[in-house]
Amino acid sequence: MRASAFEYRFRAAIIVAIVALGAWAPWISAQNTDRRISMLEWSALELSRLDIVGFTLATPIIILAVCLLAAVAVIFRLWGVAYLGSATVNSMQMKSSVLIAVGPYRYVRNPLYLGTWCMVAATSFILPPTGALLVMILLTVFLLRLILGEEAFLAARQGEAYAAYVRTVPRLIPRLRTTLPAAHTRPQWLRAVLAELNPIGVFLTFVVVSWTYNNRVMAKSIIISFGVSLIVRALTPGIPIPLDSPE
Repeated sequence: MRASAFEYRFRAAIIVAIVALGAWAPWISAQNTDRRISMLEWSALELSRLDIVGFTLATPIIILAVCLLAAVAVIFRLWGVAYLGSATVNSMQMKSSVLIAVGPYRYVRNPLYLGTWCMVAATSFILPPTGALLVMILLTVFLLRLILGEEAFLAARQGEAYAAYVRTVPRLIPRLRTTLPAAHTRPQWLRAVLAELNPIGVFLTFVVVSWTYNNRVMAKSIIISFGVSLIVRALTPGIPIPLDSPE
C-alpha cells in the first residue's frame, strides 16, 4: 500500500497525469456532448432537478462551494510551505533531520497533502463528472500511498518521538486545538507564495473566471497558472532563506 521511491520522486508528474486522464476521459465519445459537460454544470443541474434550488441559484452556490474548497487548498499549502520550507516540500527524497511540529503541523500531520487534495478537488469541477470521479479516486489512493510511505520512513528514523507525534496529531482531519507547544519558528511567507502559485491560480480562476461560465477559459487559466508556477518555482532558490529556517 505504501508508495515506491519512484512514485515519491515523480509524485507531482503523477498527479498531473491523473488530472490529465480525467480531463481527456477517453471513455466518453466525442458525439456524447451531454456526458462532456463539466462537473460544475452537472452539479448545478442535479441540485435543480432535486428541487433543492433553482438552476439560476444552484450554479452560484456550486461556484462559491468550489471557491471555498480552493481557498482551503491555498491556506494549507501556503501555511505548510511557509513553515516547512519549499526545498523540503519539493525535495526528490524524504528528509528526517528535523521533526517538524510547527504551524499547521501542530494540528494535522499532512497539511500539504490535504491542500493538494482540496486543490485537485476544486480543479475537478471543470472536468466531466466521470472524469472528476476517477481523478478523485486515483488521487486519494495515491496520496494515501505517499502518506503511508512517509510515515513508515519517519517512524523508522525518528522512533518514539515520531510515534508520540502520531498519537497527538491526526493524519488528515485537522483538530481545532492542540496540546503541542508553539515553536519560535519564523514562517517564510514570501517564499511560500512564490512556491505555491498554482493553488493560488486555481483559487483566483474560480473566484474571477468561473462567473463567465466558460469551461475552456477556466481550463486555460489553470494551465497558465501551473506553467507560471513551474517557472517561478525554478527561480525560488534565489530567494535567501533565514538561518532559523526549519529546513
